[in-house]
Amino acid sequence: MNRDFHTLEDFNFKEKAVLLRVDINSPMEKESKNIINDSRIRRVVPTIRELMGKKAKVVILAHQSRKGKWDFTPLDKHAKHLERHLNHPVEYVNDIYGDEAKNAIRSMKAGNVLLLGNVRELDCETAKADFKGHANSDLVKELRPLLDYYISDAFGAAHRSQCSLVGFPMVMPSASGRLMAKELFALDSIFSEPRRPSVFMLGGAKFGDVSKMIDHVLGTELADTVILTGLAGNAFCMARGTDIGEASAEILKEELTDENLQAARDVMSKYGQRILLPSDVSVERNGKRANVMVGDMPSAEPALDIGIDSIEKFKKVIMSSKTSFMSGPSGMYEKEGFEDGTKELMNAMIESKGQSVIGGGHTVGAADKFGFDRQFLLRKYSGRCVGIVPLGRIPSRSRCVKRIVQEVSLMLSVKQCQHQRNEMVSADVCGKCVYGPCSFRGPSSSPTLR
Repeated sequence: MNRDFHTLEDFNFKEKAVLLRVDINSPMEKESKNIINDSRIRRVVPTIRELMGKKAKVVILAHQSRKGKWDFTPLDKHAKHLERHLNHPVEYVNDIYGDEAKNAIRSMKAGNVLLLGNVRELDCETAKADFKGHANSDLVKELRPLLDYYISDAFGAAHRSQCSLVGFPMVMPSASGRLMAKELFALDSIFSEPRRPSVFMLGGAKFGDVSKMIDHVLGTELADTVILTGLAGNAFCMARGTDIGEASAEILKEELTDENLQAARDVMSKYGQRILLPSDVSVERNGKRANVMVGDMPSAEPALDIGIDSIEKFKKVIMSSKTSFMSGPSGMYEKEGFEDGTKELMNAMIESKGQSVIGGGHTVGAADKFGFDRQFLLRKYSGRCVGIVPLGRIPSRSRCVKRIVQEVSLMLSVKQCQHQRNEMVSADVCGKCVYGPCSFRGPSSSPTLR
């Protein structure tokens, strides 16, 4: 991949105020609201330390959950975790662009770190708008005069059309942080030219769009083989004619439509043995894990994981692969005794020594639980890796990984507009370039990002 976006090497940050957007949205314990896993916080530390070393004034903007959720909280506890990992003071103000926040920014010295309040407190953050609309939001207009640069290290949230993510890059010099750059390069290398053989593992709790995903990755030769686990594996077994039992079918009922079942049959007919299904599953009987061969189903108990035979079969495929991608766990890994499928397949990905990618919040959560959080080439927190296929939830301009990479790259490479020579703005914002076209056509103004 040719680097077509700015990174930390491209600007002089000395004595400059840098707005760093990060994704430190962390799981919490419900009663105490304490952070129980700060892996996302740890991952942005390298970018912050580098900016501190470059004598920047680091202003951090982040979110935690969203309005209406029990874990929608201020970021004071995040600041304490960040301070501990940086081994450096982190000032926290529970304000975003009011007088308290502005005064705190104005009083910063080189090397200082300031964390602002939860940006999703602002209605404008989640308002539906195009890029130009977000660039004209109160958040951007109020903070822009106090800032010199914008750095995005929030790849896990970068697919969202929100003003803290797409507004600032439209009106000021912008670049990627170290985490963002790493994931952009990894995505491009994995999905543009995957090493062969390449295997995709699709599991998790939803299967409605799995047929489209399979047709895409096999049809475009992104994958040589697709392994189905979790509810997707159960659903495809059912589509093939297996009676999986009422308990397992009940879990699938919301997406168990005739259309989805027929789509599953169609892709199995089209790609045959390139799609691998579980040969056995694990259920809970008398409080213990029990193995049931698919040929011996139906089972009175719901399938909670793939079985021993399936684990060994799938591990052999993974170990012989040079590229492996997992989106969705193989079973209910949170339940003691039923983490084997997910854990063993992840371990095989690591031991294969090939390129390993995991995608989706539950998959990442499983990796964290098993202590594999530093073992994968790419961590994808929000499931955006699944953007390789044309799903309804994915932005229409981001129907493949390369378009995702291009989308983010464009926002982080805004060149100087010929009309407003003192500002780094895109043509979408300026619209006044009477002396010739702007040197950069910014991202589309289409409000297709969710």
